[in-house]
Amino acid sequence: MTKETILITGASDGIGAVYADRFAKRGANLILVARRAEKLETLAATLRETGVGVEVVAADLAKVDDLARIEARLRDDDAITGLVNNAGIAGEQSFVETDPAYLTGMIDLNILAVTRLSRAIAPRLATKGAGTLINITSVTALMPDGFTAVYPASKAYVLAFTEALQVELGGKGVQVQAVLPGITRTAIWTEEQIATIPPHMVMDVEVMVDAALAGLDMGEAITVPALPEKADLDAYLAARAALRPNLSLKDAAARYGVRA
Repeated sequence: MTKETILITGASDGIGAVYADRFAKRGANLILVARRAEKLETLAATLRETGVGVEVVAADLAKVDDLARIEARLRDDDAITGLVNNAGIAGEQSFVETDPAYLTGMIDLNILAVTRLSRAIAPRLATKGAGTLINITSVTALMPDGFTAVYPASKAYVLAFTEALQVELGGKGVQVQAVLPGITRTAIWTEEQIATIPPHMVMDVEVMVDAALAGLDMGEAITVPALPEKADLDAYLAARAALRPNLSLKDAAARYGVRA
């Protein structure tokens, strides 16, 4: 990857920081984006010891002007060959208790920013016929009844969005991957929260990213690092696809007793 430049959002710690480390070790140059410039600079100093170029860009992707600035960079900088959409937040309470402004911020970061940044880089990659787009979603996208309301919905959007991009961009030479972590030991969880979760359910962030990158190397479109059998995911996708012929028909299903 010595000629690659990867832009990573949410890169100051956790999943984003480990992606930065792993891509640096693969020889890729990096553009690290996050809100906290000082944490980015500390990480960048370490990564530069591997001999790669590392640029730090402080930006809050939930803010219109900052998002537009990163969009422009992705759109105009031909050196950027890959994007890891990792920035996101969780932390909501029950739907009836959560501040609407917080939910708006979550939607702006988890959905809007992912969509706009992907749109900024996709035309260049498609024209070039090469490049990588990695979107970090969540296993909660597959079980919306097992968490809060908005976070799983935002991650379900990212999963569906990524699958659609795979159809559109995959045939043009762009590798598009959705990564669905389970509970991962990052700052998104407090130590108190982690302590209440059975240890066998919590994955270290380095393990998660290494598994995700192994999935990328294998050409996986959807990577669930904790899932023991890929056949289970394939069966889920096949069952979903089997519904397609009957999802839009002229007549209502007989069980509803409706006649034209």
